[in-house]
Amino acid sequence: MSDVLDDVVLEARDIVKQYGGTHALKGVNFEIRSGTVTTLFGENGAGKSTLMKILSGVEQPTSGNIILDGQPVVFTSTTDARDRGISIIHQELSLAPNLSVRDNIFMGREIRGPFGVDYAEETRQTLVLLEEMQFRIEPDTLVSDLRVGQQQIIEIARALSVNSRILIMDEPTSALAAAEVEILFTIIHDLTARGVAIVYISHHLEEALEVTDHAVVLRDGAMTAKDERANIDLEWIVRNMVGENFDLGSPPTGYEFGDTVLSVQGLRVLDRENAERVVVNDLDLDVRAGEIVCLYGLMGAGRTELLEAIAGREPVESGAIVLDGRPLGKESIAERIALGVGLVPEDRQRDGLVQTFDVGSNLTLASLRDSVVNGLLSHRVEKSRAEDLIGTVTVKTPGPELPIGSLSGGNQQKVVIGKVVATEPRVMLLDEPSRGIDIGAKAEVFTLLAERAREGLAVVYSTSEVGECLSIAHRIIVLRRGQISAEFGPDATKEMIMAASGEAVAA
Repeated sequence: MSDVLDDVVLEARDIVKQYGGTHALKGVNFEIRSGTVTTLFGENGAGKSTLMKILSGVEQPTSGNIILDGQPVVFTSTTDARDRGISIIHQELSLAPNLSVRDNIFMGREIRGPFGVDYAEETRQTLVLLEEMQFRIEPDTLVSDLRVGQQQIIEIARALSVNSRILIMDEPTSALAAAEVEILFTIIHDLTARGVAIVYISHHLEEALEVTDHAVVLRDGAMTAKDERANIDLEWIVRNMVGENFDLGSPPTGYEFGDTVLSVQGLRVLDRENAERVVVNDLDLDVRAGEIVCLYGLMGAGRTELLEAIAGREPVESGAIVLDGRPLGKESIAERIALGVGLVPEDRQRDGLVQTFDVGSNLTLASLRDSVVNGLLSHRVEKSRAEDLIGTVTVKTPGPELPIGSLSGGNQQKVVIGKVVATEPRVMLLDEPSRGIDIGAKAEVFTLLAERAREGLAVVYSTSEVGECLSIAHRIIVLRRGQISAEFGPDATKEMIMAASGEAVAA
């Protein structure tokens, strides 16, 4: 790579960020070089997103300086940073669901014509952009009609449409299938070849190494290590992130499974947007008390639709869902929760949490009846239950009164799990439970699920990461086009699972 392309375009010098008595960043120094990918590693709460928010104008540092092209700058807003060539793709999606794909891409920078907004030109440019990303969807499609992975692609497209000099990608692949990740990596290589500087943040460590030129590790708000790609490997990253080599555990043993808790028989579910498309097709599945079942498949395999149909969020075309011997029919979601079905949804921000509530209120929301005394909600009882749940699911927070948005992604996910645990479910369904959380938080989540299984809970979790199949699952079910294509035990290999899903296996 030439010296011209490897020039430092942006520096963060001695950046400190305080929130009250909490030091989110402790004098961090960070460099971004043109034409390269600088990957920022660290656990949730390490300060990665905070640093990126400062570099993109979302927040201001408590102290320290930002140097752009050798000159000190102050970004007063994201618009200010964008005008200087800096864009960010946030970990949590920031799209407007009531607007179309086209309107989201051009939101705030509409193309003007002699008679107002030139929608025809915006549509043309949107089609060109999506074609470059190999993503076929109509520009006038509402974002609310898209799945999370599809929304992630639109988020990326919006950032790419600005032609930024510096592009910050915070968990850009968290909801993408393997084929879509490859497309994104091709785009990244094209951008760096044109001199664009990219900052990449991901909890998918092995995946991130594929595009990394420079690596920086944050831990507890401070930089613990940095090096060039040639000098690092997965062990180096994990060691500097968490101090030891975590794994995601193994299937819990030493007990016998109980009776069948959940039985899915000949289930058929249609696409909510296209009734001619079958997303779950004549599927049978039994899960016993104490058993952990993993559902693996590429995007569109039917994993989410299956879990949501069981939970009552997705209408069933035909077939049966039986819980503890009782057929489920037209029960509402609340009624299914009362019967013992608990769902941790794929999108925790939109479907799992109430952003205006504090930690405690989110934890007790699905089980408020347990906080009622003499016909009235007892805030004392509710607070006590919230504190117990914080301990049960190990949420890292000073107390239940903190805003839910103040927690890291991993701790927010544990709040969603804790909310479901509070309902005392018979079967817990988890859709991509590790999406957007770091390796340490993943280990904690999977340990929690293993402990609950030992207590007799039936657990079903879906994932698009092969490594997560080979962690705590007693049984691995591979879905392909809405049907079960294979079933494995914990002794399966990655190659076997990927082949069954229709995913290309690297030589």
